[in-house]
Amino acid sequence: MKKIYLAKAKHQIARHNTMRDINKRIVLNYVRSRSPISRAEIARETSLQRSTVSAIIDDLILDELVDELGAGDSTGGRKPTLLQLKTGSPAAIGVDVTPRQTTIAVADLNGEIIEKDTFPTSPDIEYMNCQILGKVKRFTDLYRGPHLEVGMCVPGIADPSRNSIVYIPYFQWHNWDIAKQITEETGLPVIVDNDANAVALAELWFGAEEIRTISNFILVMIAEGIGTGIIIDGQVYRGENGAAGEFGHMFLAENAPVTCSCGRRDCWEAHASEKAIIHRYQANNGTTNKTMDLERLIGLAQNGERRAAEILKETAHAIGIGISNLIIGFSPQAIVVGGSIVRAWDLIKDEINILARRSIRHEVSDTMIVRSSLGDSPTIVGALSLVLVRKFASTS
Repeated sequence: MKKIYLAKAKHQIARHNTMRDINKRIVLNYVRSRSPISRAEIARETSLQRSTVSAIIDDLILDELVDELGAGDSTGGRKPTLLQLKTGSPAAIGVDVTPRQTTIAVADLNGEIIEKDTFPTSPDIEYMNCQILGKVKRFTDLYRGPHLEVGMCVPGIADPSRNSIVYIPYFQWHNWDIAKQITEETGLPVIVDNDANAVALAELWFGAEEIRTISNFILVMIAEGIGTGIIIDGQVYRGENGAAGEFGHMFLAENAPVTCSCGRRDCWEAHASEKAIIHRYQANNGTTNKTMDLERLIGLAQNGERRAAEILKETAHAIGIGISNLIIGFSPQAIVVGGSIVRAWDLIKDEINILARRSIRHEVSDTMIVRSSLGDSPTIVGALSLVLVRKFASTS
């Protein structure tokens, strides 16, 4: 599935009847990105015949993807009828499994969440099957509609081409068949992917404009572990069997503060993940206070506690080294940093930039390093995006 960039869309317009679906997706993207917009404006932007645009819009209204808003301002003739995406109608169910909690949500075409449910994640896979199936079934019964599908993201290796969850290292789960179970229980299609890939996809479609308008970037997700989602030419690069992007396990340095989920103490994840941050702080203070979490530590640093600020700076140093390796290897247009750590962006961004750029060749184009704009729960946005982008993306 590849993103359609409107700046290039008129060169992609299909002229043959068998390619009508491409034109339909381009028109739908204009409504999504430029609404409120009229049929005449779309025809001018795309160079499609007005009658062709009108026929496509009629189909989209019939498909319950587009709504007419009413009359706009006249520029000399009849007032145009303005269009927007249909809002408020369920289009996607997202299932977001993290090591700490699982969130299930239903959203409309714009990604606006209509309802969600959150519960603690358990290492008991049968319990998780029961909880997920029950909650997805409830949402399906409440919100079943013509476009409803399920997107699911997990902190591990998933293969969307086979719709399989291969391995979740945090729980040592292999070949989890929950997607098949959801389809059998609800009749809905399910799309699965790694959480970092899903968040990268969400950044591409729903993130800040500076990221939505570029086609090559890497999402670095700092959470219980570290994941990376790679966007190349407007689509996710997954590699063989969905295993690309596992840079959390690249070598960084010996003697990390914690053990990585893979069992080593030299991985990027073992130096720069949330659990590494908390362990550094507790070790420095000689405490194992279980109430300490990243949100509280960031609050202490922002309120002036010296050691909390130093711990965040140490972690930013490790994050920056890893990002430097990604820039050297891929030369992306941007690196997007996501996860709860971005709440401390003002405290860590300078250190990340210094370390990330110190080994970059001067003749190489500068890479933006920015924080994610997806808020505190980017992975549920990612899970929903797995479904939503299928409505808008090119299949070619």
